[in-house]
Amino acid sequence: MKQLKELLQQRRARVGVVGLGYVGLPLAVEFAKAGFRVTGIDVDARKVAKLNRGENYIQDVDSGVLRQLAQEGRLRATDDFSAARELDTLSICVPTPLSKTGDPDISFMLHARDALLPHLRPPLIFVLESTTYPGSTDELIVPKLEERGFTVGQDVFVAFSPERVDPGNPVYHTHNTPKVVGGVTAQCRNMACALYGTIIEKVVPVSSCTAAEMAKLLENTFRSINIGLVNELAIMCKYLQVDVWEVINAAATKPFGFMPFYPGPGLGGHCIPIDPLYLSWKLKTLDYKARFIELADEINSSMPEHVVTLVADALNARKKSINGSKIMLLGVAYKKNIDDVRESPALDIYDGLKRRGARVTYHDPHVPAFRYEGCEVRSTRLTARVLRAQDCVVIVADHTAVDYRMVVREARLVVDTRNATKGMRNAKIVRL
Repeated sequence: MKQLKELLQQRRARVGVVGLGYVGLPLAVEFAKAGFRVTGIDVDARKVAKLNRGENYIQDVDSGVLRQLAQEGRLRATDDFSAARELDTLSICVPTPLSKTGDPDISFMLHARDALLPHLRPPLIFVLESTTYPGSTDELIVPKLEERGFTVGQDVFVAFSPERVDPGNPVYHTHNTPKVVGGVTAQCRNMACALYGTIIEKVVPVSSCTAAEMAKLLENTFRSINIGLVNELAIMCKYLQVDVWEVINAAATKPFGFMPFYPGPGLGGHCIPIDPLYLSWKLKTLDYKARFIELADEINSSMPEHVVTLVADALNARKKSINGSKIMLLGVAYKKNIDDVRESPALDIYDGLKRRGARVTYHDPHVPAFRYEGCEVRSTRLTARVLRAQDCVVIVADHTAVDYRMVVREARLVVDTRNATKGMRNAKIVRL
């Protein structure tokens, strides 16, 4: 243990990151920038080939930095899990989505665990970063390591440290976002803290892996429930004929006891729509119903259909049927200024409009194409002529690169789900 700590302090430990997506690649880059030699492991051969050529595919990673790290040999990638034999640390950053039945899908995590196990050697720091249900590290990782003859807390140091990635955030990145760390034992926690302390400004130790797992789920459950509240408030305000954006902005002037959240077309991304349901699922196994979580999920999941209805009503008020109407979606990413369409409500809105007979196109400066029912759908150029040809334009992701004044000026009807047209007064604007 002492020798491994010295290797960390001297930046001579060989660092491994398993899963080179939105979480794993920025983490691997930070370790490489700090002076470590980093090996990234991923089952996607295309990602591996790109990284070894110094080619970037994640928006929040600096392409120049990545290219330099690859050229210097500080960061290399492989799809061969036997590379773990050479490594002193492993951070597991694989996806943990939901299955079609809404249950946790931990198959990527279990595959990574099982593929790594034959190649692990002590001493080793083994950290799970993939979001999962409370108790997962203790139940799914520790027994398998012990079966291989490891003694947790002595020759393998097992911890859970949840990722806190916010794609597109201009202020908070991997380096300056505090890192929660919980270990199976105190020594496990201390070793994991020593690892992350080399690249993160502030490390926050907690008493156990379960506490760290629960902290991650609380963060995103808090957001999901509060977004569900304001989404329902938006629906209430529509009935009451009150501007929900005005109401929230007025309430936000209170200097204590209030935190503003804003409504939208639905939740997207790989965390907020999914993580609370991991907690809800776990509690069902303990015969407890997580009522707030399930109600918030019900409201948030209904928002794309609410937007479709809003579009249909707005067209109907102008004596126009949604069937056959030309409708353009502005933005298909799940939030502004990013290229990520995972769980994006725009995809459900697109589908809902198509199924009602609308002729749907989209424009997104960050997403050149996406897949729909096995076919590629490509972004349309945003011009005055294109806007004038639409029966309705729906703002789904409020990218700053879009000229919304031009949109309002040229479009016949604008349905704004993000308050991107804030301050504009025009009868053609219908806000959420």
